[in-house]
Formats: sequence, C-alpha cells, structure tokens
Amino acid sequence: MTFDAATFAPAHFLWDFADGVATITLNRPERKNPLTFESYDELRNTFRALADAPDVKVVVFTGAGGNFCSGGDVHEIIGPLTRMDRDGLLDFTRMTGDLVRAMRACPQPVIAAVEGICAGAGAIIAMASDLRLAAPDAKVAFLFTRVGLSGADMGACAMLPRIVGHGRAADLLYTGRSLPAGEGHAWGFWNRLSDTVLADAQALARDLAGGPSRAHSVTKRQLDAEWHVSIDQAIEMEAVAQADLMQTRDFTRAYEAFAARQRPVFQGD
Repeated sequence: MTFDAATFAPAHFLWDFADGVATITLNRPERKNPLTFESYDELRNTFRALADAPDVKVVVFTGAGGNFCSGGDVHEIIGPLTRMDRDGLLDFTRMTGDLVRAMRACPQPVIAAVEGICAGAGAIIAMASDLRLAAPDAKVAFLFTRVGLSGADMGACAMLPRIVGHGRAADLLYTGRSLPAGEGHAWGFWNRLSDTVLADAQALARDLAGGPSRAHSVTKRQLDAEWHVSIDQAIEMEAVAQADLMQTRDFTRAYEAFAARQRPVFQGD
C-alpha cells in the first residue's frame, strides 16, 4: 500500500511534507529530544514505509529547540533496560539496529540538520543519514562507553570508519568524547557547517527533490552495496545501473532540455 505523506500524522515526532521534502522533527525540546521505545518503533516503521512513498523525494531529519537528539531517554529507556532479561534486551537492540537498516534501505536521500546536542542514538541517526549539516554549536558524541556499553551500537563500528577513518572512529567510540563542529567538519563527519542549518538543509533537500529521484536512489543503493565488492564487481554493477537509467524518461528529458538550452524538469520516471 502506498504511503500517504500528505496525511501522515505520527504520534511521537513532528512530520511536515512539502515540495517533495519530508521533514522529521524530534519534538521533546525540554529534554533535548531523547528517544523512547515508542519513538524508535515509529521512526523505524516510517522509514520502512518510505519505500512505498514515491511523492517523497528527500527526507530532512532534525530536532526542536536548538538540539538534535540526546540519545535514549534515561528514565524511559535506560532504566527499564537494567531490569530486562536477555531476550528483552536483544529485542530492543535489534529494533534500534532496524532503524538504521530502514534509513539505509529507504530510497530517499536523508539529510540530518543538526544543532546542539547530538549524542548516543542521536549521533547514530546523524551517522546513518546520507548527508549531515551542522550548526557551529553542534557537538556529536558516541557516548556508549559512558554508560558501560561498547561503541559497537547500531552499526557504528561498520559505518563510522567509512565516514571519518578507522583511527578517528576508534577515538570517538572508545572515549565517548564530544566532537566539536569544526573538528567534525575537518574530519568529514559533517558535510557542511551553517548558521542557518535547517533552512540550508531544506534548501539542499528541495534541490535534490528537483533532481532525478530514481537516479538518486540508485546512487544511495550503490554507495552501500559497493563497499562489499571488488572494484571490478563495482564497475560492472555501475554499468548495469547506468544502462537501466539510460532507459528512463528522465534521461531523455535531460537530453532534450540540454538540446533546447533549457533546464530539465525531472519527474522520477
């Protein structure tokens, strides 16, 4: 069944949809937007549903009140976890990992627009996004060791080294230290720094939404898939992907617009 972005009304975060761009806003600003069992579940299900949302071209993920996300709620998640048996704990850790899987599997590019605190699961959400924009006050911290857990959480040991390199990832995952915005930008964790981070993220999202959405989804898929194969295999995978896209109407539109000295109007078909 097709996901109706225009009428979707989640219970545990804010949702806005306009011009092909869906904006998810974590909205517990008085607590710096922590996650709960329920918000994890609803976010995971939402990203899964985006596979059937052709009207949604790009997703922006942000937080209300000057902070992105402080991680799992201490009282609503951390406390209950200390009283669970192993089966319950494994159900929880698999659910949180499924949120990252859903973010990576959805065809739309996901842009994180980050201000202030971006810690724990919030840092993972930013990491799992395709593009990351940060305000100068943004501080990201993979602080799992601060609560007696490993840095191996929700795919961090696999994904973070791809973004910043093995040594830098080890620094962040062992120490749990806060990474200031300038250092994070120099390391490549942040794609851009901005004083108007949400506005700039949404402008970037609208620009991408006006592009060839089917081609963007192929780029996203291949960025993940080609990490696991040889260069020879990657070249063949890309040859097949590009040949398929050369049969789309968007490819023809781009040629016709170029020939007419006009800007192409992509429609995702």
